[in-house]
Amino acid sequence: MKKALLATATLLFAPLAAHAAADNAPMRFVMIPKAVHPWFDKANNGAQAAAALLSKSTGRAITVEYRAPQTADVSTQNDIIERAIATHPDGLILDLLDEKGNRSTMQEAVDEKIPMTVFDSLPPEGMEITAVGADFCEQGTLAAERLAKLINHKGEVAVMMGVPTAPNHALRARCELKVFAKYPDIKVVATGIDNDSIETAQKQASAIMQAHPNLAGWVACDAAGPVGIGQAIRESDKIGKVQEVGLDNLNDMLQLIKDGVVDSSASSRPEMQGYWAVIAAWQKALGQKTPKNIDTGIDIITKSTLSK
Repeated sequence: MKKALLATATLLFAPLAAHAAADNAPMRFVMIPKAVHPWFDKANNGAQAAAALLSKSTGRAITVEYRAPQTADVSTQNDIIERAIATHPDGLILDLLDEKGNRSTMQEAVDEKIPMTVFDSLPPEGMEITAVGADFCEQGTLAAERLAKLINHKGEVAVMMGVPTAPNHALRARCELKVFAKYPDIKVVATGIDNDSIETAQKQASAIMQAHPNLAGWVACDAAGPVGIGQAIRESDKIGKVQEVGLDNLNDMLQLIKDGVVDSSASSRPEMQGYWAVIAAWQKALGQKTPKNIDTGIDIITKSTLSK
């Protein structure tokens, strides 16, 4: 084990020897998430921790500027990316709202020779960009299978789609729907679109449950959706009547699980995504080859795991 850890550390910090003597200038990365959101605050915490570690380890000032769009709007995000490109950072760390809609702006970064890393997302097809995140299909599949078991593989279910153009949200949705299609007695009766807004998710979930009084359960495709759904379940007095399996580890999500409103959640470890996105961006900025994917894994969170 010690030999393995030593080998990993040697590989990770190998670029330092080559670059330390030649260039100790500060390095600056710009991190642009989908929107202002508690999930991305957690990812940013991980990113700042990585920057602090690298600064301490290398003796070189390494900073991460966090620039979040106020809402999940692709044109706004592209504007932020373009303004970041104009400052010529050492790297961009992006969470895409729309693979097609972001592509031309990302190509501008390529043309300016600014390295990119994506997190909580998938890169546009054909672009050689390291992606940091969980297996989003596995995450959606785990949530949907858990819900199917909770409702004894029969009944009406609904899916909160998140931002449908976001690559990770769309992939989770496809994989969740594929799970439900396996069970002839499960029927998907409604889908909502929350655009990564807890308030929007709450309103849509309330309306859907009112329109479908026999609804048995919910899954979501983003971190905001399950919190809004849980609030709607509580406000509609449907705790125990409508099951929900959420995503990720927002504090509100954890409280809903503790309160018995939501059964569980499949978390994609946002702090770890932010951390390793910075590590990958730093390596790329030093001219090192980086992996195609860095899988941060998935945590299944239940009331019993929270009590440990």
